[in-house]
Amino acid sequence: MKKAFLLILFCCSLPSSLAAQNGIYQHGAVVRMHMGDCILARHGFMANFGGPGVPTIEEPCPEFTLVSDKVVFVIVGKSSNQMIPLAETIDFRLQKNELAVRVDDAKHETKFMIKEMMVRSDWDRLQRHIEEQMRASDDHAAENAN
Repeated sequence: MKKAFLLILFCCSLPSSLAAQNGIYQHGAVVRMHMGDCILARHGFMANFGGPGVPTIEEPCPEFTLVSDKVVFVIVGKSSNQMIPLAETIDFRLQKNELAVRVDDAKHETKFMIKEMMVRSDWDRLQRHIEEQMRASDDHAAENAN
């Protein structure tokens, strides 16, 4: 009886320990935020085969740039009150076509729609290019001022 109990206990704890080892949650930092248009999720048969939906005017939703080790995500909140602290490491996981975020070991997750995904090396290259362009335009403006 005791061996059966230990075997059941072992089997029940195995999936949770494997999940922790596999690292279901990834880590990343939010580096940018601005308010943009909300992405309306369309679900169901009529949404897939029907015509375009009627556009509605809504309040703006927060849009965040989340940088992880390998991928950079641009995510959009579903309402204007979904906020993530900037420059802080957060835990997140992919769930279907959404990104579930957990901040500061919170008990619940907040789900965001994924607007864009980019490989981290491409994103770093793009950021360097933008910085070089800005420096060049500043240098050009300084030369014209003299």
